Amino acid sequence: MELELDSNYWNNRYLADDSGWNIGTISPPLQAYFDQLTDKNLFILIPGAGHGWEPEYLWKNGFRNTYIVDIAPAALQLFSERVPDFPKNQLLCGDFFNDQSFPAMGMFDRIIEQTFFCAINPELRKQYVVQASRLLKPGGQLAGLLFDDALNTDKPPFGGNAGEYLAAFEPYFDIKTFERAHNSIGPRAGRELFINLINKIK
Repeated sequence: MELELDSNYWNNRYLADDSGWNIGTISPPLQAYFDQLTDKNLFILIPGAGHGWEPEYLWKNGFRNTYIVDIAPAALQLFSERVPDFPKNQLLCGDFFNDQSFPAMGMFDRIIEQTFFCAINPELRKQYVVQASRLLKPGGQLAGLLFDDALNTDKPPFGGNAGEYLAAFEPYFDIKTFERAHNSIGPRAGRELFINLINKIK
């Protein structure tokens, strides 16, 4: 792939308000998942949070250990302006794949997947799985949504299917939930998988 999906690329897209997957609110499957979490002390990471509707929802519902990591400073700035009381030290401007972007490895109880996996170069997907496992505590969970659709091959969002995802995740995660999302927004109905995977690292 010749397209360089670096900080400048994503920063320019946010400055131009060019992010077609922004639905303007929290995704219903993730809201339903968050609403059943009872431990508000969980350390939660949302990589590539973009406009950040999910971390905003978590923060406003008392999850004080919510972190965002994003390669685009503009995305974090826009989020900070909308949610000014969100702690600046929990807005991590950096690369998900770079250990130096995080206070520590193995510190998170949950990683929330929402359109980050589909935004990275597909060649990095195995690396994504490994890094997610390293960032999570033993038994920590990777939960969220994956597109079950071919989508694009030359630009994000990049698609895929359940079979290839399972092949990538199973060496590092036990499968708790891996099924068609039943409460997707209309344009994504039948095209999303809800996943809840448990880190195998002990």
